[in-house]
Amino acid sequence: MSQDRDGSVLTHIRDERIERTDPTVRLYRTRERQDFHTDGSDLVALLCLAKAATGGESWIASSAAIYNEVLRRRPDLLEVLYSPMPWDRNGEEAAGDPQYFELAPLNDIGGSPRLFYISWYIRDSQRHPQAPRLTAEQYEAIELIEAIANEPRFHVEMVFEPGDVQILNNGRILHARNTYQDHPDLDRRRHLLRLWLSAASAHSVAEPLRSGIPRR
Repeated sequence: MSQDRDGSVLTHIRDERIERTDPTVRLYRTRERQDFHTDGSDLVALLCLAKAATGGESWIASSAAIYNEVLRRRPDLLEVLYSPMPWDRNGEEAAGDPQYFELAPLNDIGGSPRLFYISWYIRDSQRHPQAPRLTAEQYEAIELIEAIANEPRFHVEMVFEPGDVQILNNGRILHARNTYQDHPDLDRRRHLLRLWLSAASAHSVAEPLRSGIPRR
């Protein structure tokens, strides 16, 4: 699936020596930490070509476990998560298209809840005056997801080594990346390749999310 408005299907994940000074800079192009989130397809696949000098660990967490923990701690917030929230398009929209869209983080597919979640897209939507304002309950809900996923008992850590492949089901797994430091030699900098894949027999996320970012 396309991963940006240019229609890229194979993306180089590495630090481009830029900072995320505004929401149009996607975090994978930096060495900054990416909190728990999903990608825009049924499956996300990563191949490690080179590891960081330090840091860059991958963390993965079961969205079902997070759902059950939200149900245990704050069942009232599940209804909030099933309701639409505004999401920033982060500059990937075509000219004249809305700069945000509305989507519920939780949707049921095949009778089971699926969590599609990128907290900074939700928070970034508030830069657009026309986007609905996030409520106190919505902030509580997204902060609770992050708090639970970041608890050590809810995630496992993977250190990428060259040649490692990671394939995740976006409807059932949240993933995160720790900040990292590269080698001084740019030829040895951390470098991963990423594919977004559509699963013919197992839809993981709701339409149109599983189709990636439309080419403009």
